[in-house]
Amino acid sequence: MQIVVAGQGYVGLPLAVRAAEVGHRVVGYDVDGHRVQQLAAGQSYVRDVDSSRLRAVLASGDYSATADAAVLAGFDIAVITVPTPLRDGVPDLTYIESCARTLGEHLRPGATVVLESTTYPGTTEEVLLPLLEEASGLKGGEDFLAGFSPERIAPGNKRWSFDGTPKVVSGIDAKSLDVIKGFYDGIFRTTVPVSGTKVAELAKLIENTFRFVNISMVNEMAMLSASLGVDIWEAIDAAATKPFGFMRFTPGPGVGGHCLPVDPMFLSWKVEQELGVPFRFAKLADDVNRHMPDYVVQRLVAALDKRGIPIRGSRILLLGLTYKYNATDLRNSPSARVAELLIDFGARVRGAEPNIPDGDSTKLNVPQVDATPDEVAAADAVVLLMDHPQFDLPTIEKYATYVLDCRNRLSGANIETL
Repeated sequence: MQIVVAGQGYVGLPLAVRAAEVGHRVVGYDVDGHRVQQLAAGQSYVRDVDSSRLRAVLASGDYSATADAAVLAGFDIAVITVPTPLRDGVPDLTYIESCARTLGEHLRPGATVVLESTTYPGTTEEVLLPLLEEASGLKGGEDFLAGFSPERIAPGNKRWSFDGTPKVVSGIDAKSLDVIKGFYDGIFRTTVPVSGTKVAELAKLIENTFRFVNISMVNEMAMLSASLGVDIWEAIDAAATKPFGFMRFTPGPGVGGHCLPVDPMFLSWKVEQELGVPFRFAKLADDVNRHMPDYVVQRLVAALDKRGIPIRGSRILLLGLTYKYNATDLRNSPSARVAELLIDFGARVRGAEPNIPDGDSTKLNVPQVDATPDEVAAADAVVLLMDHPQFDLPTIEKYATYVLDCRNRLSGANIETL
C-alpha cells in the first residue's frame, strides 16, 4: 500500500521506517525542510531509529522523505503524527488542523486517515473529520475511512520495542476499524481494538495521567519524608516487596518530555470546557510536579548554607539535563527550571549532558562540560538530576565535595538523597 506518515519526529519516523520494512511504500512528510534533508541523506535524528535502518529503506525505494505536499497524492493510508502542545493551559491543535487540510486536498475515495497525535476525547470526530470533509468534498464513513490509534513511544526503552508494544486501534465505524486494524496488524505484534475513537483517545490520557498522578504522589511523599527524617527510598523499597496492589514509582526533580506534563492537562481542559467541573487529581498533580525543581533548589541552598557556602557565587554542577534517563530530549525538562532558579540566585551553573552533542550545546541554558574528576572536584555542589549510564558514579562519589542525589544512585558521607 501507499502510506503517508505526516510528521517525521520521534513518533512518525519509527512508524514510517517500520512500515517500509514490512513492505509498504512510504512517504515521510514533514514541513521542516532541514529534517527532510537529513532524512534524504540517511541521517536519523531519532535515537530509536538507527541511520543504518533509514539508509536501508531509502536504498530499497520503499521510503522517501518530502516537504512537498503534492507528493502525497494517491495515498491509501495517511497517519498523522504531528505535535499537540499545550499553550497557556489550552490544547493547541493547529498542527493537526493544518495537516488535515493538507491531506484533505489529496484525499480520494476509499483512502484512510489515522490520527496518532495525543489529544482530548472527541478530536478525531469533532475536529479532524470535518476538516478532511471540507478540504476533500468527501464524506467520512461513506467515501473515506478514519480513526485514532494513540502512539505509545517510549524513547530509549530497551524492554518494550516499537513493534512489541501493543497498539490500541479504533475507527469512526466498523469498516474503518477493520482497515486500520489490518494495517497495524502488519506492523505490531499485538493490536487492541476498541469500540470508538473517543475510547482510544481517553485510553491514552488515562495511561499518562496514571503515571503523572503517581509520580506527583511519591514526589510529595519525598518532601514530607525528608521533613520527618524518614528515608523515602528505603520505604519505597519495602513497599515494593508487596507482590500485589502496588506499583513502584520513585521521586525525582520533576517531570518533563513531550507528553507526561502535557497530556493530563488535555483531559483537564476538556472536562472543564464540556462539563464545567475541574479534574482535581490532574490539577493537584501538576502543582506538585511543577514545584519539584523549586524543592530541589531549596534543599541545595540549605545544604550549602550548612557548609557555610552562600548560594550566590557558588559553583554548581548539574548532571543529566534531559527529561528522561538516557534520552536525548530536553523538552519540558525540569533540569532547565533547576538551572534557571540557581542562576537567579547568583550561582555559577554548569551542566554535564552526554546525550546532547557539543555542537548542540546551544540547546542548553548553561555551559556544557564533561563530568571529569577535575570538574566534579571543582564544584561546591553536584546535583545528580538524571542518572545516565555514561556517568562514572564512583568518580562522582570520590571527587565531589557534596552531592544532592535526586536518583538514589550514590552513597557516601558526602551524598544526600532527595
